[in-house]
Amino acid sequence: MTEEQKALAGLLYDAEEEDLSRRRQYSQELSFEYNRLSPSQTEEREKIIRKAMKKTGKKFRIEEPFHCDFWERVTLGENFFANYNLVILAGNEVVFGDNVMIGPNCGIYAAGHAFDAGRRAAGLEYALPVRIGNNVWIGGHVAIVSGVTIGDDTIIAAGSVVVTDIPPNVLAGGNPCRVIRQISPRDDEKYMEDPQKKEKYRR
Repeated sequence: MTEEQKALAGLLYDAEEEDLSRRRQYSQELSFEYNRLSPSQTEEREKIIRKAMKKTGKKFRIEEPFHCDFWERVTLGENFFANYNLVILAGNEVVFGDNVMIGPNCGIYAAGHAFDAGRRAAGLEYALPVRIGNNVWIGGHVAIVSGVTIGDDTIIAAGSVVVTDIPPNVLAGGNPCRVIRQISPRDDEKYMEDPQKKEKYRR
């Protein structure tokens, strides 16, 4: 097996192998080029994303700065939005569904280092895919580690560290991230009420 095949199979692999190192550097150059563009250069930004990523929808937006080590392993669904300072470490596939929204300063890490100190020092890594469903909102400063799947219609609260799968249609948060409760229509109603009713809702 090649080191690429090992990585995509979830096996330990040499992350500094020549071909992987060359492709990582290419992606770093893409990130550098992307982040140098003016915010008004929307067509140029979209062109880079469409060319470099595995697949995109018709509509997407990624604010600068954005950093990714393997652009070609990232799939964006329709109507994708990421706020400032998104980092994607795509040692394996990273797949976003439709209508995904990501807050600022988030990291998605589909890669990790070996647990054994000797293997880790030798540069061995592992990578597991990250899959984020449709209609998912990820709050600011969230970290999502390799192997995680987040179900459709779910919200991840700001500051969470997601280390296990999260089911559909829930509010989840914390470190480690856990399900808080099911999402219901009542969640939005409090923002349409007057301040006194809001305070009553909180109590």
